[in-house]
Amino acid sequence: MAELIREIDKLKKERQAVILAHNYQPDAVQDIADFVGDSLALSRYAAASKAKAVVLAGVRFMAESASILAPEKIILLPDSQAGCPLADSIDVAALRQAKTRYPDAAVVCYVNTTADVKAESDICCTSSNAVAVVQSLPQRQILFVPDRNLARFVARFTDKEIIPWEGGCITHYRVTREQLEQARAAHPGAEVLVHPECRPEVTEAADFAGSTAAIIKRARESAAEEFLIGTEMGILYRLQLDNPAKKFYLLSPDLVCPDMKLTNLEKIARSLREMQPAVRVPEAIRSRACRALERMLAI
Repeated sequence: MAELIREIDKLKKERQAVILAHNYQPDAVQDIADFVGDSLALSRYAAASKAKAVVLAGVRFMAESASILAPEKIILLPDSQAGCPLADSIDVAALRQAKTRYPDAAVVCYVNTTADVKAESDICCTSSNAVAVVQSLPQRQILFVPDRNLARFVARFTDKEIIPWEGGCITHYRVTREQLEQARAAHPGAEVLVHPECRPEVTEAADFAGSTAAIIKRARESAAEEFLIGTEMGILYRLQLDNPAKKFYLLSPDLVCPDMKLTNLEKIARSLREMQPAVRVPEAIRSRACRALERMLAI
């Protein structure tokens, strides 16, 4: 392991590269990353970095977002099979059909989408700014893609008509209200922090619902000593590092994203050696998708 880490450090310098890891990545990957954050933060870091190459330890839509915002850089995705079932739940053809059914609706796409779906949308959003994005639009009708649970969460905080796409994150969807109540009974003093991709009955019963970055911030600032966490297990490593005196428990043992666990140190080293697999969004799609992202960033 130590020898592999030394090789990665050497290759990083030679390639003038940075390693960016999502909060859901394995512990060892988070440890060797130059920056760890949520999907939007990774893209912003990639765009602002002076590095010539970016190793994106995450899934494909994140690498695409980095390519959209930093087209001059080489974006490496260590495992080309690291995808996202939520992002795959909508494609351009289906979105175009939906737009013909709702011609007056603005299309808000979650950052967990492919580059071509972003290119077909009016504006992008994240789980942390989705309400602000929806409220910023002049249209009263919003076609919100692709996560139905995030769409219904947003609908609780706006009087606009939210039309949800019926996609969802299979990992977050596994958490049930029954599991939440059982966990609460086992840890009666714990705060329940969940991601808005969870089922509505779970987010409504939680003490707090927000993005991974928001969950990390809440845990740091809260006076509570115990927390029940309703998002992918990878976040526990960061939470425990930031708050060594506090205790964190998963709401469900099923909160594991297999795609997020595909990346490892061996694959990162190989990607830096070979400068592959590289992700590059074609300019015709990139320029349109970039507008959707930049509109969001302007809010």
